[in-house]
Amino acid sequence: MSQALKDRTKKFTLDVWTLCAKLPHSREYNNYVQQLLRCSSSVGANYRAAIRAKSNADFINKLKIVEEESDESQFFLEILEQINQNEALAPELVRLQKEADELISIFVASLKTARLNFNK
Repeated sequence: MSQALKDRTKKFTLDVWTLCAKLPHSREYNNYVQQLLRCSSSVGANYRAAIRAKSNADFINKLKIVEEESDESQFFLEILEQINQNEALAPELVRLQKEADELISIFVASLKTARLNFNK
């Protein structure tokens, strides 16, 4: 696992936080924002945990969590894009969705490789 990916997942967390700080404060928005903050921060935190896994099975389990949290982040970014009424935030919502999609692809590929290596 690379330092670059560790940095990238942390940047994703921070970029989502920056976006969320700019979103409206209402009961409805707050629910989605809180969910997004939780799952996006879980991406980086669980990736770091995967790096420190105690076994191959532990690594795969933790990396699966990273994949799921990346996908959940993408979901809430899509919801926020659809309900967003601030055009200035639209490009950042799209960029973060793309980043979540790229992270998902990386973790899916990593999981496939890890499972192949684990089953040898």
